[in-house]
Amino acid sequence: MPWMRSHRTALAATAVTPLLLTVWAAGPAHAHGAPTGPVSRVYACSPEGGSASRSTACKAAVAKNGSPFTAWDNLRIANVNGRDRQIVPDGHLCSGGLPAYRGLDLARADWPSTRLTPGATLTMRYVSTIPHTGTFRLYLTKPGYDPAKPLTWSDLPERPFAEVKDPALTDRAYRISAKLPSDRAGRHVLYTIWQNSSTPDTYYSCSDVVFPERAAATPAPTTEPRATASRAASPQAPSPAPTSTAKTPSSPAAATTRPRSSSAPDSTPVASTGDSGSGPSAPVLAGGAAAVLVLTGGAALALRSRRR
Repeated sequence: MPWMRSHRTALAATAVTPLLLTVWAAGPAHAHGAPTGPVSRVYACSPEGGSASRSTACKAAVAKNGSPFTAWDNLRIANVNGRDRQIVPDGHLCSGGLPAYRGLDLARADWPSTRLTPGATLTMRYVSTIPHTGTFRLYLTKPGYDPAKPLTWSDLPERPFAEVKDPALTDRAYRISAKLPSDRAGRHVLYTIWQNSSTPDTYYSCSDVVFPERAAATPAPTTEPRATASRAASPQAPSPAPTSTAKTPSSPAAATTRPRSSSAPDSTPVASTGDSGSGPSAPVLAGGAAAVLVLTGGAALALRSRRR
């Protein structure tokens, strides 16, 4: 009968409505949050990431992923209970090891990034659709981090530089303030772990940040290298004291032991050049000439006496 059919339809609708409401409510319950400032990879490359989502890095991540990062606020693992380094494998920190986010693990230096200042106070904006209690732990890759290599746990310090418990959710976002390390330069990764205490889930995210490069060392004044060169050359140059002593040696031995130098003054004692060939050879030649003259004269007289 018609009235019975209507009654059955009404009962069916009444039974389905709570089920639909349950499914609708369960959907948002799986969505929680991720950092939007400094922007995380998963948010930047999501359909809500704006111009960042059209970057070369995000296009490569989506291609690697095989699908867009629509659920940017759902990168989570259940029942980790603080065993992050045992559960999440090296090289997969940004994806949490989840296949649905594997594109976030690409090792490259052109991810959308945020500029920061070393030693300054960071205020992170962590957007969340549902409030939860829990602890945020913030890590920054160590000095010397290479973005061209996969991110590993050894790239992060053992302890976070900031840890904040149960911050307030205001205007759909947690705001976490912390002082940044002062010894970072260049490109780094800000790694955030949010361990819920009201659910069994732990959330992971990578935010690419850039610090100013350290200035090159200031060169030393030009006078310093000259002074250094002068000091380095001084052992080879004659000092004033030995020169003045050589002019008036206290003994012949002192004069002969003086190092010879082409720049020695004319007053250098003759003994210092006793090995020269010009000194002793002159007297020897003069004596030999005189002997020749005496012999020649004697021979001439002998010839004259015989003729007589």
